[in-house]
Amino acid sequence: VNLVESGGGLVQAGGSLRLSCEASGIILSMNTMGWYRQAPGKQRELVATITTRSTTNYADFVKGRFTISRDDAKNTLYLQMNNLKPEDTAVYSCVAESIGMSYWGGGTLVTVSS
Repeated sequence: VNLVESGGGLVQAGGSLRLSCEASGIILSMNTMGWYRQAPGKQRELVATITTRSTTNYADFVKGRFTISRDDAKNTLYLQMNNLKPEDTAVYSCVAESIGMSYWGGGTLVTVSS
């Protein structure tokens, strides 16, 4: 199983980014997928999840700003991030929750300047 994130970078506050998580060795639509983030000096926190039935769930601090989605044909997970804030600066990682196992990508850095 291999998960590779991309799409991070430097953006000004109020800007947007779309993160991608390309998967191989696992079918994303058959697993609950999620995005987590970890800011410097802080614990990792859940950002959003999407179930096999495409039910989504968001942390309160991103509701209305971030959208998680999945392209089953491309076997890719996305995180559309709008109205970014400096406090959104973190390494964002995708995770696939399979039965008894969690598979993590290496992460992509998002930096939001004020």
